[in-house]
Amino acid sequence: MVVTVVVTALVVGAAAFSAGRLSTIADATPDTTSAEAGFARDMQVHHDQGVELALIIRDRTEDAPVRLLAYDIATTQAKQSGQMAGWLAVWGLPQFSPEPSMTWMTRPTLAGESHDGSHTAGSDAAHVAGEPMPGLATPAQIAALTAASGVEAERQFLVIMIAHHRGAIEMADAVLDRSTNATVRAFATAVVLSQKFEIDLMTSMLAARS
Repeated sequence: MVVTVVVTALVVGAAAFSAGRLSTIADATPDTTSAEAGFARDMQVHHDQGVELALIIRDRTEDAPVRLLAYDIATTQAKQSGQMAGWLAVWGLPQFSPEPSMTWMTRPTLAGESHDGSHTAGSDAAHVAGEPMPGLATPAQIAALTAASGVEAERQFLVIMIAHHRGAIEMADAVLDRSTNATVRAFATAVVLSQKFEIDLMTSMLAARS
């Protein structure tokens, strides 16, 4: 099952990359406070932490399926982080935002809706600009994972990474609600699909360790 998830992630990622390359010419260039730019910057931070967590568990377990999953997460999210940095470079935008993180998620969707579905031009009540992104592990969680080993480390990693993936899906869904950019939409759709597969896998792995 782990191998299936790895292969699925690679296929979905390749499809998103190809779609992005083909659509670049047709898309208008996003500005620096756009949902696309905000997503690219914030998801880089989110993915970089995913890589950090995967490398931590890789050195604290001998379990082959967990190590393979960690390898997949580390390599996939590192590549995707680089891809998003590349978008900003192509768009001629700075890597660092002129606004607090998550600001783009507080703005209305293309349908003029806030996160709770109400029609409003106001901010998204579910998110506050500058607060932690959905699913990010806390310093205390990272410290506890670093101090753990074996099955206990595996449990902690799986709990943290399931929440981390759910946060990434929330961010990807948010940009899908706010962007018509084909490159970004293909990428965000791939994130949702691949991370849902991995959540299912990690949920079963966690159940086996309870």
